[in-house]
Amino acid sequence: MQLDRLAAQLGAVLGVVPRRNAAADLVRTLYRLARDEKVLAVIDEFPYLLGTTAAEQQRTLTAIQAVMEEEREHSRLKLVLTGSTVAVMESLQAEHNPMHGRLLPMPVRPLNYRHAQEFLHDTSPVVRIARFSVAGGMPRYLSALADGSLLDAVTAQIVDPYAPLFNEPSTLLAAELREPTVYFSILAALARRPQTAADVGATVHAPTQELTGYLHTLESLHLVSRHRPAGTDRPTRSTQWRCDDDFVRFWFRFVHPHRGALESGIDPRAFVGAQVAPHLGDHAAPTFERILEDWVRAFHGAEAPGVGAWWGPALHPLRRTKQRFTEEIDCVAMRGRAVAVAAEAKWTTAPMGVDVLHDLFTYKLPAMAQAGHDVGDTHVVLASRSGFTPGLVDAARGRSDVRLVDVETLSADLRP
Repeated sequence: MQLDRLAAQLGAVLGVVPRRNAAADLVRTLYRLARDEKVLAVIDEFPYLLGTTAAEQQRTLTAIQAVMEEEREHSRLKLVLTGSTVAVMESLQAEHNPMHGRLLPMPVRPLNYRHAQEFLHDTSPVVRIARFSVAGGMPRYLSALADGSLLDAVTAQIVDPYAPLFNEPSTLLAAELREPTVYFSILAALARRPQTAADVGATVHAPTQELTGYLHTLESLHLVSRHRPAGTDRPTRSTQWRCDDDFVRFWFRFVHPHRGALESGIDPRAFVGAQVAPHLGDHAAPTFERILEDWVRAFHGAEAPGVGAWWGPALHPLRRTKQRFTEEIDCVAMRGRAVAVAAEAKWTTAPMGVDVLHDLFTYKLPAMAQAGHDVGDTHVVLASRSGFTPGLVDAARGRSDVRLVDVETLSADLRP
């Protein structure tokens, strides 16, 4: 049916419907159509033309590869192949694939906050960031959640069982994965916070070694990623896995655990008011931290390219007395072993207090020094959703090594 539709479309241009016994026939027609003039052809959902079995897909790709070898030197065709099945599209670049070396990969990734703002019409950056923390960077989701009250949009577009995005992540994952149940459990664990593989294993009650393959598959789909403390250049037990897609993270935290109840008739508006609204700030906090990371990378990444979060053991005397066990800094910019920038983000309704600055200089930066990093010339950046207390403003005043950045400035600086 796909071949018939494409052939009919070409027939309107050629004046005759081309042969359509196989996908390779239509690809040959496209190449020959462009022998005398430039032609741009875009085939969307290319995997649909390949067949359903591995053997059939291999035969189709081999035939298309043969056509490309025969025709492309005599053609001015620019052929763009697109598809939403990530695994199939990326496999076209694999060494064993007939198309290997014959295509230029152009991966389409979700938008970061800088460009996602183009879809968000709110004048308040706080609301824009909150929307982005739910929608993530996919234009379809951004458009669905762009207008009106955010909680109303969440109800109408995601939480209501009849909403267009109610089953979206499960549908997408079912198309990519053979054992979605295990992957669902992993994503549900990572939806609340980044975790080590051992932590995920404890949450889903599975041995760590069994989860490695599943985590790598989710990583290949760009749904999760692994992170080491900034400045660490080798694998470590403290490596954490993080859910990178904010929409997926939202769905697995708020919708997936309650799908049965929602489908059974719970009022979705009341559910959003009771289960989503009180925790939306907590959900948006990691998004705000990543936006701060983007800001640090944009303004300091050229001279200090090692940008990311840092975590590690607290100062030894404090660990021995069990006062503090670990330290974490939301974002640092590293220049080799030197810490050029240390940044903290607070997504709370209360202004950021002077205790954040105190903890950085008293506990966190000394812990980085204990780990072998040079913190002697570190500049501090503090970003807050709700501004800063007078005490923090006074403490930062006159210090060239401390900068306070409100959410309006942070958002404006990341405008395209």
